[in-house]
Amino acid sequence: MLYENYIDTIIQAQNGDKDAMTKLVEENQGLIWSIVKRFMQRGYDIEDIYQIGCMGFIKAIRRFNVEFEVKLSTYAVPYILGEIKRFLRDDGPIKVSRSLKELNVKILELQKEHLKKNNEELTVRTNCKNFKGS
Repeated sequence: MLYENYIDTIIQAQNGDKDAMTKLVEENQGLIWSIVKRFMQRGYDIEDIYQIGCMGFIKAIRRFNVEFEVKLSTYAVPYILGEIKRFLRDDGPIKVSRSLKELNVKILELQKEHLKKNNEELTVRTNCKNFKGS
């Protein structure tokens, strides 16, 4: 698609043309999927994550300024990532702070590292045997 036609399609989508919006989403499925694949193995259906990514892409289209000297795809990446991360952060019956979730990720990484290095699962008992009096 020529760049000028692409800009026209973006403007049409911003003005409420659902066919233009659908066309842009369909033409950028590869971009959305490439970002969605980073979030596999998180306990969510990959199709659900894709839908969230599409929502982020649509937000990017709506906020895109055609006068920017940047491609829509480049502009959209942070929106897609942000929408997916927000969903993963906020989904659940109990709200857990971001710092605790980040700490959990670090703990899981340390557990994997310990397993790889020592060929044993990291447990409370594993840690206690290193202290005197245990």
